[in-house]
Amino acid sequence: MDSEGNNRAVAGRALHSTPSLLRNLRNLRILVFHPRDADGELLTQQLQRIGCQVITMWPPLPDLPDTVDVVFCAVRPDHSANQCNWMVPESAIPLIALISYENPTIIDAAMRMGALSVLASPLRSTGILSALAIAKHTHEERHELQRRVARLQQKLHGANQISQAKAILVRTRSISDDEAYRIIREQAMSKRITTEDIARSIIHADGVLSYRPKGNA
Repeated sequence: MDSEGNNRAVAGRALHSTPSLLRNLRNLRILVFHPRDADGELLTQQLQRIGCQVITMWPPLPDLPDTVDVVFCAVRPDHSANQCNWMVPESAIPLIALISYENPTIIDAAMRMGALSVLASPLRSTGILSALAIAKHTHEERHELQRRVARLQQKLHGANQISQAKAILVRTRSISDDEAYRIIREQAMSKRITTEDIARSIIHADGVLSYRPKGNA
């Protein structure tokens, strides 16, 4: 497939996934931390029009309930609750910041809160749906990336254990590296467990056999 064909295919997948993303925004449980003013009322009404379940309160809670999918939070320079326990970049819940001023202090506060999207006051009905969709999508992409990194780290750790186990077999049995790996693989197949499990057993056994109590020569 040529580059133009690839671009059309990517665009087609994006168009196909976007309606699904927007449909999934309906019935989200959203917690809005905002004073009861015109902006807070407009935001609540617009989210309800989208189909979301919305609870509005102020000031922010120190801890979030488990029944929340997305948080909108006003960033106020005069309020000490701009940094609660859940306001961290790696938060399990996507956060959208609502700012009244675009200055370095407010922007820095929004970033430290872990905001994935920003809405500026005075709010308008246009832009709320986009901010919600972008924050939700970015949050899901971030968590998928974190899961991939965790899997890669696990694979790397397993590979290091296998290398360490092979080195033990090479040293204790005077065999080649290839022969050591063959033994590990055959043991794993016969016991119906992973090569990493066999490697951990070899490492543990070597540690036990190599142990020398203090005071003994």
